[in-house]
Amino acid sequence: MRRPGFLVGALVSALLTVVLLALLFFIHALTGLPFIPFAIFDGFSRILPGSLVTRGIDTMVAAIRALHLGETSTVAKLAEQTLAIFGCFLTGTIAGGLFFRVLRGRERRLWLAYGLLTGGVLGVVLAAIAAIGRIQANAPWVGLALWVLLVFLAWGAALGALHHRLTQPWPARAGETERVDRRRFLLRFATMAAGVALGATALGAILSRLLRPRHAQGTPWSATHPLPNANARVVPAAGTRHEFTPVEDHYRIDINTIPPQVDADSWRLKVSGLVSQPREFTLGQLQAFPSLDQFITLSCISNPLGGDLISTTRWTGVSLQHLITRFALLPQATHLRLHSVDGFHEVIALDLIRSDPRIMLTYAWDGLPLEDKHGFPLRIYIPDHYGMKQPKWIESIEAIDAWQPGYWVSRGWDRDARMKATSVIDTVSSDMMIIEPGEQKTVPIGGIAHAGARGISRVEVRVDDGPWQPALLRDPLSSTTWVLWRYDWPFTPGRHTFTVRCFEADGTPQIEADAPIRPSGASGLHSVTQVL
Repeated sequence: MRRPGFLVGALVSALLTVVLLALLFFIHALTGLPFIPFAIFDGFSRILPGSLVTRGIDTMVAAIRALHLGETSTVAKLAEQTLAIFGCFLTGTIAGGLFFRVLRGRERRLWLAYGLLTGGVLGVVLAAIAAIGRIQANAPWVGLALWVLLVFLAWGAALGALHHRLTQPWPARAGETERVDRRRFLLRFATMAAGVALGATALGAILSRLLRPRHAQGTPWSATHPLPNANARVVPAAGTRHEFTPVEDHYRIDINTIPPQVDADSWRLKVSGLVSQPREFTLGQLQAFPSLDQFITLSCISNPLGGDLISTTRWTGVSLQHLITRFALLPQATHLRLHSVDGFHEVIALDLIRSDPRIMLTYAWDGLPLEDKHGFPLRIYIPDHYGMKQPKWIESIEAIDAWQPGYWVSRGWDRDARMKATSVIDTVSSDMMIIEPGEQKTVPIGGIAHAGARGISRVEVRVDDGPWQPALLRDPLSSTTWVLWRYDWPFTPGRHTFTVRCFEADGTPQIEADAPIRPSGASGLHSVTQVL
């Protein structure tokens, strides 16, 4: 009898791996055990050189925008998860094909030993990769490594059993050949695999929805309070993005395929390093300090010109300037190093904290506790800096005596990551044309301008190669949020290019020279071309 080779093995292994992935998803949803494809992907992303990771981020953002796939941060996270699952699927498929090919001339009685050996080798490699992410986060990793190894040993044993079944002599049937009987077995196995995979995935999705922690219960602040600029004179042009971003629409960029889930009851903010005595704070103790509420626009350093990786909401927390008086810092302490539960870390100078009371440890957005994906239970806000400098899921603060590179800085990004002034055209509202007295038609054009915590003094719009014209500025929500602008353009039909620029509060113009996202954030003038 001719034994099955690589192609049959790849097919069998592909089906087996699909079943395994579905069962792992179900087990993750039911018990909270790590979903192995995501754990491996997170570990792998920490192994790769920083330049390669950031190039991948740039490529992903560019593709999402070019293909108009939707909101960037949501699609990017879905793409990461898809890559993680597909990577495991492809690994299992190829490994199974090679397993069948190697065993083609070997003793079939050792199918279990060969299967366990294959699963064990693959499991050790993948367990090591998955454990790296936990080690970098100073989190327990032995349990995860053992879980990965156990799963792939079971996968290897199942693969060996399937190989054994396919290489056994088939009982003769009238008018049938072994090839026909083998094909029938493969068809039955494929049907069974599809049923198990679909069932496990559906149950996992249901359990994930039912058992998912919900920290943000209650009524948002914005649902019962007017915004501070509710009576502003300038009305945004139709199509301009929302001035206040609903939390569910706030962008999310981080180093995890799924957000960490932290138990509020057992969580403590640990303070150590150059202090006279280590301290711990519960979430309740932090919330008992005088609270600080700020309307804040946060932007990702990976946000391209005109991108959507920028959002505005109301942050609530405790001023770090006030809190460090409780840290009992030693005189030689010059910086604080913030550690997150996912291994992210960043350093902030004590001199900056002492000079800016707006820097705060944040525990609520829009009047509700932070959601898991946005950093529950604690994240930091540092005015005038991109999000890469502002850790989420903070679990400890270490006082140190010198600056150290943070997570992304050590991977080639800018040391300071100071927000660049930027202006964006959100809309050219040709369908909202206004007819002025004398039959003059105007088209509302609108968007945002932002300069971190430095404010915006004016915005100008240019049509084609014409002169720069001043736009109207709407009163901002605060000094640390974007400004919405509007320009009513005297309409002329044809193809036109609209360009916008802004100036900071002190008159400093935004950088007009084009610069890529890496390493310090994109710059340049944003333009939109339309036929009207």
